[in-house]
Amino acid sequence: MKKKPNKKKIHNCSECKKSCSRRGYAYKASKGLSESIVCQISEEKGEQAWMLEYRLKALRAFEAKKMQSWGPDLSELNLDELCFYLKAWGKQESCWQDIPENIREPFEKENIQNIEQESLGGLGAQYESEVVYHNLKKEWEDLGVIFCDTDTALKKYPELFKEYFGTVVPYDDNKFASLNSAVWSGGSFIYVPKGVNIKVPLQTYYKMDSDKLGQFERTLIIADENSSVSYIEGCTAQSYSDKSLHSAVVEIIAKKGAKVKYYTIQNWSKNVYNLVTKRAHAYQDSLIEWVDCNVGSGVTMKYPAVVLKEKGAKTTVWSLSVASCENQVQDTGAKAIHLAENTTSKIVSKSISSNGGRASYRGFIKVAKNAKNSKSFVQCDGLMLDGKSRSDAYPYMDVAQREVDIGHEARVSKIVDEQIFYLMSRGLSHEDAQSLIINGFIQPFLKELPAEYALEVDRLLSMGMKG
Repeated sequence: MKKKPNKKKIHNCSECKKSCSRRGYAYKASKGLSESIVCQISEEKGEQAWMLEYRLKALRAFEAKKMQSWGPDLSELNLDELCFYLKAWGKQESCWQDIPENIREPFEKENIQNIEQESLGGLGAQYESEVVYHNLKKEWEDLGVIFCDTDTALKKYPELFKEYFGTVVPYDDNKFASLNSAVWSGGSFIYVPKGVNIKVPLQTYYKMDSDKLGQFERTLIIADENSSVSYIEGCTAQSYSDKSLHSAVVEIIAKKGAKVKYYTIQNWSKNVYNLVTKRAHAYQDSLIEWVDCNVGSGVTMKYPAVVLKEKGAKTTVWSLSVASCENQVQDTGAKAIHLAENTTSKIVSKSISSNGGRASYRGFIKVAKNAKNSKSFVQCDGLMLDGKSRSDAYPYMDVAQREVDIGHEARVSKIVDEQIFYLMSRGLSHEDAQSLIINGFIQPFLKELPAEYALEVDRLLSMGMKG
């Protein structure tokens, strides 16, 4: 007989309650991962039975999978020491002033409230494991657009949610996707009705302020036929000596003729492992664009993927990775899988490594036998600023159709003394000369960002180069 999981409350000891009261938390799981913890998270959220069953299946899949032996070293990530669910505030607000000052302040420092008013169609803000603020402007709500946190979508739109959740990234896809599926919390849910074109971006901002924490948001975007949407995610965390984990899952469905543009500006602190799974399904004549910037985290493993499922589907991936200190590893790239004829993919990857950092491009292009007349082009460029840094490229192509157009080019370069000397002879300082060369290198990427975010990336990059 199968033993039933223990559904005891997470706050199962007086010491835990005292700790939460002292830190101002509404709810905190004890450290480590178990079936009991998964049940407690689901119970605290008041979820339907099918979601708890889904979580437990994912947990078993996670436990059965071995830690990957390829890529960056993950040996210092101790999951037994992590908290997998932390609720800092008891409810979600639609007015910033209703959020406690200690939670509101980190977002105010990033100026996202002003950005929301000036240039966004809607904004969500997640603090630790839960979304604390969410708002969608009425003009888009009146057109039937749904933009809410993923937990709310599960309760308010159960049929729509269940139809698409886990269809792009299954619960047993990989070890960390399984982990996310078991303990996911927060994230964004977007549904854009047929023919609706959202002219301004939607955004969710993710913040971690606690040490030894795991953040596991789940994002699901459905763009119905001939619709369009742009979505921005921003990420930051406090810096601690103890390791934390960010392991998100993003699923995108772009139906016939739809367009989805997904921006990421990742600036996690160096103690964070950023291990995520992002994938999209593109249907007939649809377009998926990823614009992916990775400046922070100690270790990043991220490879946005698009499955071009029907004829005429297209994807473009622009990525920038910056490894600016010793022991920082940016292992990033992209995947495009051509399953139908006349599909197109373009991947442009830029990386910068300095002060002993390591940046790696890891790409995968697959063209199925029936994907006739498909086109794919990959360009990966690495720039090293010194002799102790490292840049690698691991491209892989699997082409089963002859009538295709496939191209790949890779280049790794280093700033040489002659370039710096020439610019300094024209009156620039050494620092300004180096910045000018870097800006020229990343300019094609910055052009893909909205103006205010391009300025933010430029600022983050300058800070990173200065340590």
